[in-house]
Amino acid sequence: MVVHVEPKSPAGENTRSADSRLEEALGLTRAIGLMVAQSLVVPLATPKPATLIGSGKVEEIAAIVAERDAGLVIVNAQLSPIQQRNLERAWKAKVLDRTGLILEIFGERASTREGTLQVELAHLRYQKSRLVRSWTHLERQRGGFGFLGGPGESQIEADRRLIQERIARLEKQLADVVKTRGLHRAGRSRVPYPVVALVGYTNAGKSTLFNRLTNAQVLAKDMLFATLDPTMRVMTLPRGRKVILSDTVGFISDLPTALIAAFRATLEEVVAADVILHVRDVSHHETEAQAKDVLTVLNELGISEDRREHMIEVWNKADRLEGLEYAKYEASAARRPDCVLVSAVDGTGIDALLSRVEERLGRTADVYAVTVAADDGKGLAWLHRRGEVISRKEMKNGKTRVEVRMDEDRAGQAKAMFGRAMTRLQ
Repeated sequence: MVVHVEPKSPAGENTRSADSRLEEALGLTRAIGLMVAQSLVVPLATPKPATLIGSGKVEEIAAIVAERDAGLVIVNAQLSPIQQRNLERAWKAKVLDRTGLILEIFGERASTREGTLQVELAHLRYQKSRLVRSWTHLERQRGGFGFLGGPGESQIEADRRLIQERIARLEKQLADVVKTRGLHRAGRSRVPYPVVALVGYTNAGKSTLFNRLTNAQVLAKDMLFATLDPTMRVMTLPRGRKVILSDTVGFISDLPTALIAAFRATLEEVVAADVILHVRDVSHHETEAQAKDVLTVLNELGISEDRREHMIEVWNKADRLEGLEYAKYEASAARRPDCVLVSAVDGTGIDALLSRVEERLGRTADVYAVTVAADDGKGLAWLHRRGEVISRKEMKNGKTRVEVRMDEDRAGQAKAMFGRAMTRLQ
């Protein structure tokens, strides 16, 4: 059973309807294969410290739970440990709040070592104050949870001291992973391929767009949080420039702070990106509200207004727009240099998007021809290490002509090394 709690908001402040928030909660619930027996919206004027919602609604839901024989109630709100325990007693069923539900989804989706560690760490921090084994309850619903083991396997004891010890070990392991990721990032900066990062609301079509651009086979489903672990591929832009494209976890409204903190290392790829592609599902009736939620998370990650010049809005799912609606977005995108209307499904607008990415990257990089002496292996190696070598040709006199793309800073260093042997091509 899914219960959405809708707090009373000042007129005009809430940009989303209660029905749409309930529908999103249902999508999250179905994302881990749970069957929903009943769903409803509970208006909330004043939060109750003991149960969040009023006693009348608690009794009403208890009757529905008993009638439907529901073993699990999803409450689409943030519950305190006391509220969760009191509701479980009143409803005689397991209760999971929004944070717990998203953690369950992330636990099922994580596939890399880093993702698994991050999810487990976030889960334990959430669990520490509750001292209940919420990772076991779904075994009755769908035959085993997975990321912390199923029946018969050892589980973390519901004890604060043991949980804290486990948290400390996970933090140390994650610190090593973050260090490794930093080394990889430093290695990429020496290549150097610019990083283009995809961000957006969950289910906006990022993975489908990623597959379209890179010919990869990343899981792309009409499902919330289909992608959790970051995926990276090298792709070539129309003019031959290589970039690293990074697909990231989808954002969502009211994303728990603990999860933002846990995935900060993963999302550092976004912070360090040369171009950020904000993928939006413009066919969704709440696309503007979703965009605001994404920008809120980006702000929490430290991507401020001055970094927005590196962002391009990708208005995705154009194939779902019809008639006047399509014409409206098409005309609006034509007037704005920071927006492109595309369809990751049928390829509409992809060429325009790639050209726009090239334009953004081209502001800081040019192509140069460098003639390297036959005995200057060190200089040749420097060009390969510090620039993006486009072509290399051995000349009859033994010298090597290299065409290389470099940003302004690297080009200055190269001119100091090669002097007149270096000329700008574009």
